[in-house]
Amino acid sequence: MASSGTKTVVLKIRGVGKSFSGLVAVDGLSFELGAGQILGLIGPNGSGKTTVMNLLSGELKADAGQIHLRDREIGKLPAHAIARQGLARTFQIVRILPAMTVLENVAVGGVFGHARHWGPGLEARAGEVLDRVGIRHLSATPATALTYTDQNRMELARALISDPEVLLLDEWLAGLNPTELAAGISLIGGLRAEGRAIIIVEHVMDAIRSLCDRCVVMNGGRKIAEGAPDVVLSDRAVISAYLGDDDA
Repeated sequence: MASSGTKTVVLKIRGVGKSFSGLVAVDGLSFELGAGQILGLIGPNGSGKTTVMNLLSGELKADAGQIHLRDREIGKLPAHAIARQGLARTFQIVRILPAMTVLENVAVGGVFGHARHWGPGLEARAGEVLDRVGIRHLSATPATALTYTDQNRMELARALISDPEVLLLDEWLAGLNPTELAAGISLIGGLRAEGRAIIIVEHVMDAIRSLCDRCVVMNGGRKIAEGAPDVVLSDRAVISAYLGDDDA
């Protein structure tokens, strides 16, 4: 694979498109993600961000273009095969296994993900990642009894147990109070320090500014800007997309 600056490119998206009944949701999108980088995928509601996350993770299949994880084209693979290649994600609406405890929910990711665990090592590893996200004390709690914030943390732990090289976070910081937000930003920064490549879809601009090396801005399914956070957030086209032409 090529490199982006001093960073090895781990994820490459070229000309990716997706339509639903003639409505274009993603239109010729291209970008790269380097090892240990955080890329912010931002834009107004309905701009196509979550569709991109679904395409990358295999929830949806692209109509056009290619998606490469390292040297392998993954765009046509099913979601479970992509997870085994080293890409994991959280969802905008948290997905839990309601009949299971917190520990059991996380353990599922260790069985079916990239770095697979089984037997005594599985429970130990699940406990480690629950500790990492701050909810190990809730291991035996039914998943349905958690607050929404703790369900978010559980879902992140389920992604992390497979030791993914690329992590997708879809509005993982949404709805947090200032203390929780600061802790969440610190946690994501720590994951980047481990060498993980991360894409975050986020509306919390403080998080975008403090975490992201680069941003890709979408509007109407198309990329309208790409660059450092401070640069793209001051771009007139980006301001117009968020606020409307009268406020740009």
